[in-house]
Amino acid sequence: MPKFVFQGKDYEMDEDGYLQDWQQWEEGMAPDLAKTEGVTLDDRHWEIIRWLREYYIKYQIAPPIKMLVKEMGKIFGPEKGNTKYLYELFPGGPAKQACKFAGLPKPTGCV
Repeated sequence: MPKFVFQGKDYEMDEDGYLQDWQQWEEGMAPDLAKTEGVTLDDRHWEIIRWLREYYIKYQIAPPIKMLVKEMGKIFGPEKGNTKYLYELFPGGPAKQACKFAGLPKPTGCV
């Protein structure tokens, strides 16, 4: 099983690079996880990452892309609640990459 090392401690990951235990995640992990995929996080990324964590805590599910776009539109408006904006931030797939950086499981419906 793959491992992710953060501050000298090993964390188990699944075969797709998602943390096995979302509760072990710390904010400091996100930049390291993003760097492995060539993404540098800024405030726009963090807005989504933090929202995803709150959503997961509330519903116990990582939203698939269609749901993510819809919910982002409701909360942040149409300029942020669209696939173009989200793909600019997370080029490897907004739902998949954002959830990975947030320490959450792979969203359902993502292959």
